[in-house]
Amino acid sequence: MTDEAIRLDQVSLWRRTQEEFSYDLKKTVLSFFEGKYRQPAKKLVLDKIDLVVEKGAKIGIIGSNGAGKSTLLKVISGILQPTTGTVRVRGQIAPLIELGAGFDSEISVMDNILLYGVLLGFSREEMKERIDSILDFAELEDYRFVPVKGLSSGMVARLGFAIATDIQPEILILDEVLSVGDESFKNKCQKRIDKFWESHVTILVVSHSMDFIKKSCDEAIWLSKGNLKLAGDSKEVVKSYLDSVT
Repeated sequence: MTDEAIRLDQVSLWRRTQEEFSYDLKKTVLSFFEGKYRQPAKKLVLDKIDLVVEKGAKIGIIGSNGAGKSTLLKVISGILQPTTGTVRVRGQIAPLIELGAGFDSEISVMDNILLYGVLLGFSREEMKERIDSILDFAELEDYRFVPVKGLSSGMVARLGFAIATDIQPEILILDEVLSVGDESFKNKCQKRIDKFWESHVTILVVSHSMDFIKKSCDEAIWLSKGNLKLAGDSKEVVKSYLDSVT
């Protein structure tokens, strides 16, 4: 039990469909009075997932688009709450998902670094000491006092990556994030992630590169339509997945 970093027991998640989001209030009120009101459509995105991740494990998550891979990472990170089931996480998480999604666009880059760090569980004083190294890595030294809304989407992603990886988390959650920035910045990101890979940090990564999963991950999880289809040795799971799609 003490070596578990992450544990999911019977985790399911229902989410509203895109159609339901566009079903505005006026239509709802009219349809209600006309006796045509229908319950908003929902979709089962994760279906009774049981998963145990040991500390220090490097686990790849594979599956086709819409299988629930990114949703699983968001549930583990606490960004989404499961509809049913329990999620237990032991250790400091750095989620590299939708980089910069938690930023306040109206306040400065520096204030966002402090805010983001506090949200991740660090003290304001500790984050103040990290500001210079974060700005340096993100190549945003000249933007310290600029509101985040004044940055390009690429700059925001670089800032998110720099903060999440500067804090030395115990659990790193990666969702195909190395597409940020130009080639030199991608290489810099890769070197930083390689250091995590060589350490005892627990890593969960979603990737469409089967070669990467086989080479870099000890284990893999195959998701299909919200179900955990297979889990185990990364080479065996990748082989079974590829056999099913070819």
